Amino acid sequence: MSRLLSKDDMLRDVVAALSRARTLAVVQQLVRTSARLLSDAHGATVVLRDGDRCYYADEDAISPLWKGQRFPITECISGWAMLARLPAVVPDIRLDERIPMDAYRPTFVRSLAMIPVRPADPLGAVGVYWSTARRATDEQLALLSTLADATGAALERLLPETHAL
Repeated sequence: MSRLLSKDDMLRDVVAALSRARTLAVVQQLVRTSARLLSDAHGATVVLRDGDRCYYADEDAISPLWKGQRFPITECISGWAMLARLPAVVPDIRLDERIPMDAYRPTFVRSLAMIPVRPADPLGAVGVYWSTARRATDEQLALLSTLADATGAALERLLPETHAL
């Protein structure tokens, strides 16, 4: 009988895998998949800072969101998290003035959490989404913050590659 991994075990495994990752594609795959699992989310995204824009580099979601798109850093919630250098926790997107409703209206997203990667000088953000209005738990935010820290370390190693967006 196989043992199910706890979220702490899963996080430890992904942090180790990120420390060994040698390409941006591998980092993105590890982050998007583990962020979704660690937070029991319906979707997860990896956002990279591209100057004054947010590049939605990768996603793992129940339906497509914004993969491959770029938005002005001042006009999206991932940009808010990077500029504020703080997590953005949005229990209901309809009630938060930071959310650009035109971009979210056609999606399944009703709540989210966006965690900056390397908050002192953000390289990007890790985001998770739910199809129902809910607040990310403190445990989920702690797990995602640790994941974002490990993502920052991995991206720093790959920095020349991340400039080639």
